[in-house]
Amino acid sequence: MKIEYDKEADAIYIKLSSRKPTGVVEIKEGVNLDVNDLDEIIGIEILDASSKIKLKSFASYELSKELVKAI
Repeated sequence: MKIEYDKEADAIYIKLSSRKPTGVVEIKEGVNLDVNDLDEIIGIEILDASSKIKLKSFASYELSKELVKAI
């Protein structure tokens, strides 16, 4: 996973896969999922990010015990 922030566009992109997206699903205004032909989520785009989330939250993370066990 790679997280990018474009300050000029105030957009965050969370890249979940190296595969190429073939479509976009808007789940809410300014929140989009990039998907491929298999309906796999390739990335998440958040526009006007600073008004929707705290940008500092992307500087730290915590994995649940269930996720750690799964990987």
